[in-house]
Amino acid sequence: IAKEINASDVDRFLTLVTPTTPAQQVRYDLAVELLDDIRRLDAQLKASHKRIRAAIAASRTTLTDLFGIGPIIAAMLIGYTGDIGRFANRDRYAAYNGTAPVEFSSGGRTVHRLSQRGNRNLNHALHMAVICQLRHPGSDGRVYFDRRLAEGRTKKEALRSLKRHVSNAVYRQLTADAARARR
Repeated sequence: IAKEINASDVDRFLTLVTPTTPAQQVRYDLAVELLDDIRRLDAQLKASHKRIRAAIAASRTTLTDLFGIGPIIAAMLIGYTGDIGRFANRDRYAAYNGTAPVEFSSGGRTVHRLSQRGNRNLNHALHMAVICQLRHPGSDGRVYFDRRLAEGRTKKEALRSLKRHVSNAVYRQLTADAARARR
């Protein structure tokens, strides 16, 4: 809300409003307190974003080279993954983050569904990166998604496939970062 409304406009409005009844005075005081809280929280949010950007820059990770992964998502991926060396391969990492498909068969039909297991916070970070890629026409993720749709997959299947594709790319970047850090 604070970003949509100019702070000087709010200050000007509050100087024009003069409460005449005790109830109006209480509402006015609450509005001023709320505005102060919003300003304080905005300042805290900016400071947190600045610290995260500095920490990601200091880690010298290449995760931010992937389209759709900025400093915040990179921090989530690094934090929830921990030591990438504990995963033997990308399939184990996909099982950990919940992007490995789970077979769900009934009768003669075999389908795969998205796993509900794994680290849901890590899965959410990957999901945000995937959604960012899908929203930009011409991005590698959007091209991959459209190719899967052209192959006859449903949108959910194509999204699941793209999420796994991004998970593999994140694993590749994290292992490369760990190898560079060891040298």
